[in-house]
Order: sequence, then structure tokens, then C-alpha cells
Amino acid sequence: MREKYAGSQIALHWLTFVLVVIAYATIELRGFAQRGSWQGYAMIITHFSAGASVLVLMIARLVLRTRHRTPAITPAIRRWQTGLAHLTHTLIYALFITLPILGLTSRYLKGREWWLFGISMPVAAVPNFDLADWLIDWHETLAPLGYWLIGLHAVAALFHHYLLKDNTLLRMMPARRRGQ
Repeated sequence: MREKYAGSQIALHWLTFVLVVIAYATIELRGFAQRGSWQGYAMIITHFSAGASVLVLMIARLVLRTRHRTPAITPAIRRWQTGLAHLTHTLIYALFITLPILGLTSRYLKGREWWLFGISMPVAAVPNFDLADWLIDWHETLAPLGYWLIGLHAVAALFHHYLLKDNTLLRMMPARRRGQ
């Protein structure tokens, strides 16, 4: 059995991380841009585009999980730790699939022009403002959970690496080039 995740899984994991950071950073920093300015539009388009990319990558990651076996943790960990890891991963996947769906659907239902990657997206012919507002309220309510889940995930990886001294973190680290 292999010691690490497949290269495609590792690449998508870290690319997803970067895009999640971009999505959170753009929404947190949007207040520094004047409303209606090109900087504000750039931030919001970047937020939407990063979120849509996260959705696609999370689905791709789920597909890859069905095609590649999870490498074993050595030395083996306790069952409750495995159960907690599975729960955390399930919540991370659920959150980062749900958040973009909520956000993108709310944009569509607003009936106003919006963009992904600078490309104008379709809008509902008959806007549904109430549903759009309800969806964005859920998006904004659930989004802070991402900070906690990512933090828990990172702390757990560091705990395993530095205190338990197992290979949990190393399984997801990119391979080093030979000669380094």
C-alpha cells in the first residue's frame, strides 16, 4: 500500500486550500474597497470565482477518493481518532460543497447581473428575492464554521506530526524533488 495520497489528490487538496483562503480573504477585505468601485467588483468577482472553483474541486476530490485508497497512518491510531477524522472530513466536504451552492444559487435568483471569472452568468428570468436572501443568510451563517473546521483540521495534522509522530501530515505533503 502506498505511503502518501495520490499526486492528484495532494495537488487538489492544496489548490482547494489556496482557493478557500482567497474566497475568505476577499469577503473579509471587501470593506476596504469603496462600494461600487472597480476594486469592490474585483473582490466580489474573485470571491464568486474562488467559491465556484472550490465547488468543482471538492466534487473532483470526492471522485478521486473513490478511485484511490487512503494510505494507512503509521503507527496506527485509535479508533476514536479515526472516527473524529472521518467526521471532520465529512463536515469539511459538506461545508465546502454547500457554501458555493448557496452563494451561487442566491446570485442567480437575484436576477441581477453577476460574473464568474469575468464572464457574465445567467440570471433568473423571474427573480426570487426572498429565496435569494434566505440562501445568502444561510451562506453567511455557515461560512464562519469553515474557520473552525480548517483550524481543527490543521491543529490535528500538527498534533499527529509533532506529538504522536505518525505520518498523518506527511501523507498529504507534496513530494520533494530529487536532489533537494
